[in-house]
Amino acid sequence: MTATHSTRMLILGSGPAGLSAAIYGARAGLAPIVVQGMQPGGQLTITTDVENYPGFKDVIQGPWLMEQMQAQAEHVGAQMMYDQIVDVDLSERPFRLRGDGGTLYVADTLVICTGAQAKWLGVEGEEHLQGKGVSACATCDGFFYRGKKVVVIGGGNTAVEEALYLTNHSHDVTLIHRRDSLRAEKILQQRLHAHPNIKVLWNKAVDRFVGGGTPEGLVGVDLIDTVTGEKSHEPTDGGFVAIGHHPATELFTGKLPTDEGYLLVEKGTTRTAIPGVFAAGDVTDKIYRQAVTAAGMGCMAALDVEKFLAEQDFEELVEA
Repeated sequence: MTATHSTRMLILGSGPAGLSAAIYGARAGLAPIVVQGMQPGGQLTITTDVENYPGFKDVIQGPWLMEQMQAQAEHVGAQMMYDQIVDVDLSERPFRLRGDGGTLYVADTLVICTGAQAKWLGVEGEEHLQGKGVSACATCDGFFYRGKKVVVIGGGNTAVEEALYLTNHSHDVTLIHRRDSLRAEKILQQRLHAHPNIKVLWNKAVDRFVGGGTPEGLVGVDLIDTVTGEKSHEPTDGGFVAIGHHPATELFTGKLPTDEGYLLVEKGTTRTAIPGVFAAGDVTDKIYRQAVTAAGMGCMAALDVEKFLAEQDFEELVEA
């Protein structure tokens, strides 16, 4: 027989947002269930050095941080389910969700913390050198390249913003773009072109990330001219892929309002358009996308859930 789990608070995703929501929800006595999804622990499980999460003076490891968050959530009463949701019915409360093995989850409230993933180029050396010079987050990893040469790949707002940010650490920043003009906002383009420490390579596509040295790290990128086909090599210590993110919201297409795929929430809250459904972390945040902001939003979601359920309980008591 197919298993059924009922809960007052169901959380999808087990990154900083989901686990923070679980900690606060469990402490409020809601006995939350966390469905961990395809990547338990979220993006931090593929991040090595973390130096900007508050509370740790020394560099910590991303997987260790998520292990600690999960252990804390379980310690206060959250239940972890190693499952992947494949079907969602939000037409009425309680909400009904089904896992890929057929398990049914029935929930009074739902907190969506399924996150977003950086888009990658998919070229040779990219995956192998992630954490060894190749990154998708300048805010996270820029500090490690203080005084070194870095490149940023992309042509939109994210790429230009990351190139400008990296000038806080590097005196030699190169933006690599496959076209002859940028898609970024004009004001950002003006700042980029006015900065003395940034140069732009136009009509260039990355063909390969090149590793070397002991221990191995990124030493350069092989490029192809998108107009002439000419090949070239650009030496660099750090390569930042900045071609956008894709939030994991496919399950909710047509069920919840989105903006460029990101779930829309009421300003200043985690409430979505459906009462009882909340969203937190990178799945609704296309601006900051940091572990600490995701954790903060997870806290907000749990408090919003607690308030929602208290109001529902009161209304049911009055009606009775």
